[in-house]
This record gives sequence, C-alpha cells and structure tokens, in this order.
Amino acid sequence: MNYHTPATVEEALAVLHEYDGRARVVGGGTDLLVETRRGLRRPFDAVVDASRIDGLRGISETDGYIVIGCGVTHTEIVNEPLIRSHGQCLAESCGVIGGPQVRNVGTLAGNVAHALPAGDGTIGLLALGGDVEVAGQNGTRWMPAKDTFQGPGRSHIDRQRELLTRLRFRPTGDSEGSAFHRVMRPQGLCLPIISMAARITLANDGTIGRVGIGMGPVGPVPWFAEPVADALVGSPPLPEHFEQAAELALRHVQLRESKYRATREYREAMIRTWLPVILATAAERAGASR
Repeated sequence: MNYHTPATVEEALAVLHEYDGRARVVGGGTDLLVETRRGLRRPFDAVVDASRIDGLRGISETDGYIVIGCGVTHTEIVNEPLIRSHGQCLAESCGVIGGPQVRNVGTLAGNVAHALPAGDGTIGLLALGGDVEVAGQNGTRWMPAKDTFQGPGRSHIDRQRELLTRLRFRPTGDSEGSAFHRVMRPQGLCLPIISMAARITLANDGTIGRVGIGMGPVGPVPWFAEPVADALVGSPPLPEHFEQAAELALRHVQLRESKYRATREYREAMIRTWLPVILATAAERAGASR
C-alpha cells in the first residue's frame, strides 16, 4: 500500500518503528517481489527502500576494510576495481546472480538479509570473512555475516525493524588470493546446484597460513567451512591436500535432494570436482600476488 524512500538511516528506522512489523526493508526488492507474486509471502503494508539512503550507495576502503553500502548493486560490485583486485571471489560470485537486469537492481545487502542458503554473493562474502552492520532503535552493531543466518529465509536481522546498512571485509593483500565457482543448470537463471568460494593466505614458507571457505546450499544455512579450513592450515598447497579437503567437507555437510535441481549424489560429485579447483585457483592467485 505504501512505498517509502528514506534519505537517512534515522528516517528509515522511524518508518519501520511506525509500522511496527508491518513494513519490510528492501534493497532491489528482487526476491521479495518474486515471493509475493508466487503467494509465498503475504504483502506488507509498506516497503522501505534502502537503496537511496545518503552515504550507503558507495564502496570505499576504510580503517583496513573494504566497506560496501547497502544500496550498492551486484553490477557495481562486479565493476569495482577495488573489489576485483582485493576481493575477487566476491566480484565473481555477484557476477553470476540472475541476469543483467537483476544484477543492475539487486544488492548484496539484500542477498545477505534474505538469508537464502544458496545466495551466491553471500558465499563470496563468507569466504572473505565478511561482517555486516545492523542499525536499530538501540544503535548499530557489527556482526560476522556467517552469524546472521537462522534457516532458509530466516535471519537474526529483524527485517521489519532493523536495517542492514553496510558490509565489510579485509582486502586480500600480499600472498593472498580468492576464487569462486558456481554449478548451475544450463538456463542459468535458477538457483545454483552448489556454489563454493575460498580465500587463501600463504605463509612465508609457502605453506597455507589461513583459509576461509564458503559453501551453499549444503544445509539450511550457508556454510563457513571451518573444519576444512583448519585442516588445511600448515599444509603445502598441493592437489592431494585440496582433494582431501573436499572429502572432509563431505563428511560435515548435509546435502539435500532436489527433484528440480540435483540429487545428493550429484552435489557430492560437484564438491569433489570443484572444491579442489577453487582452492588451487585461490592458492595460485595468492602466489602470484607475492
């Protein structure tokens, strides 16, 4: 019934407070529109468009982080040299979302806040160890992006009363690299069968010093594969170690069946095939950045 375009965070929070749970924050609104038209979600009394809030439409490097405003679209992330150079897996993951029209409107903040297990941009941000900033009536707080997810479409961010304002991650530097890959059906516009991203830091002796891995859909929420990452630390970046990492990942994930997308066995095969490749690519880029 009502569409609001606040110019400030304070104005957006005031509108949400006024509607008391009967309004919904959107970035591009691409997911909400589809769900509402399909009858999966009731229409809200009001929509609060966060894409025009002053100061939240840009990408910057601040206090050792690359910071992305909630109004930044996927296309803007893909085209941003700062992210292509220092967060390559995020640029790659945002570059395969939907089609050009969706990427021109949809936002990474909306991708995270919507909490789908298979959000491609989310997977890239998780691998980079990203954080999100949430604003509410009691102030703002930063929290790890991986801690925002409760289940499919369910987030710790109250999208009827809070606003995801910014996202951030530490840029990759010397001896660091990242990579992303998505397995999808040929038509390309449906949700992925599996998406995976990795960030690798090489130690001075050439072994793996630090790893971040994001993966989905492998359960009710995107997975920040800490057991796999921990197992790789201290190992040389060799193919056999990356293959062992894929097997370890399969022991921890809860892959599901989907008659529309893929069987559990097919998803297992794709993890075995592509996770070693992604890890090797990230390690190769880390070596090249020395």
